[in-house]
Amino acid sequence: MHDHSPAPASWRIALPHSAAAVPVARALVRNALAELEHTADGDTAELLTAELVANAVEHTSGQTPIELVVELMPTGCQVEVHDPDPSPPADLTRPDVEPPDPWREDGRGLLLIRALSSSCGHRPTEAGKAVWFRLPAVPAQRRPH
Repeated sequence: MHDHSPAPASWRIALPHSAAAVPVARALVRNALAELEHTADGDTAELLTAELVANAVEHTSGQTPIELVVELMPTGCQVEVHDPDPSPPADLTRPDVEPPDPWREDGRGLLLIRALSSSCGHRPTEAGKAVWFRLPAVPAQRRPH
């Protein structure tokens, strides 16, 4: 008997505090979704994960590893990136006071996450903060065959 509602699954992996973490994080998310035949949009999940990881590496100092947490639920997926800097990511929660300058590298990623995820945010952790986004699972009949 094959049940199509997968049990929740989660991965937690430490990533180096360097740009090398980005492709590793993308591959992990892609493989996690594929392995469970999850219906969340894998391309979007990969893109947003890459942005979160790149932001964490770029905006926090030191050599402390960052952590990627991927949780897959029947209703969707949630990806969290933990980093050692307690200060919140400005663009993720603050209402846009002025329009972002598209040429500024640092503003784009978080706006992208706000636009493409079903919800996103951040929370303090004992070691710093976690920034997260959620993507909904797409009903099977809406998936391309």
